Amino acid sequence: MANDDNVNVVWRVEGLSYTYPDGTSALRGVELSVARGDKVALIGANGAGKSTLFLCALGILDGWTGRIVFDGLEASAATFDELRRKVGLVLQEPDDMHFMPTVWDDAAFGPINAGLNQDEVRHRVEDALKQTGIWELRSRPAHHLSAGEKRKASLAAVLSSGAETLLLDEPTSGLDPKARRGFINLIRKLPLTAVIATHDLQMASEVTNKTIVLHEGRIAASGPTAKILLDEELMEKNNLEVPGKRYE
Repeated sequence: MANDDNVNVVWRVEGLSYTYPDGTSALRGVELSVARGDKVALIGANGAGKSTLFLCALGILDGWTGRIVFDGLEASAATFDELRRKVGLVLQEPDDMHFMPTVWDDAAFGPINAGLNQDEVRHRVEDALKQTGIWELRSRPAHHLSAGEKRKASLAAVLSSGAETLLLDEPTSGLDPKARRGFINLIRKLPLTAVIATHDLQMASEVTNKTIVLHEGRIAASGPTAKILLDEELMEKNNLEVPGKRYE
């Protein structure tokens, strides 16, 4: 593990374990590190622990054990509010992130709650909506948008809050080919650290430079995306497929 003073490491997890109230052990001593500027794929079969890892990292689930550090700030009950301004979570279901009357209001919610002045809120929201390509949708209710537009609105709400690291949970799930391609291109261009939990391994191969494989709550492998995704034995052992390979 990198030392605390290693400025290149923006997210570190040490010995993270979590068991759901029904006794299901979801994470078992997870250890990982993400460097600043990396785009990392977090892959694994259903139930591997990908979403649970994100929810523990931002304090949405409590009762975990271990250590989580974002950019030198250790996760705890006392720091989660500050952490959530540094790290933005884009949920798998966009409708879970939209509860205000318009797209603009959704994007403004975070900056307003952070106590920013009106001019700064307006600047951040305008920048986020333009960056995600949905400026013209700013006056529309999010629940009237297409699936792809909702994804972008969710991302805009996170960007407007000033997040420097993104946690994206299945960002291309349920998108048609055009919307999927648009979102892939958007994520590729964002100059931010991003960790992407995904089953879309073709997207991972295009966007990420590092891949972490989760299997039954443990890290099964970690390394360059090109190497991990082409390791047929590793992928099959963890109930995954090599992207592009034809299976009988």
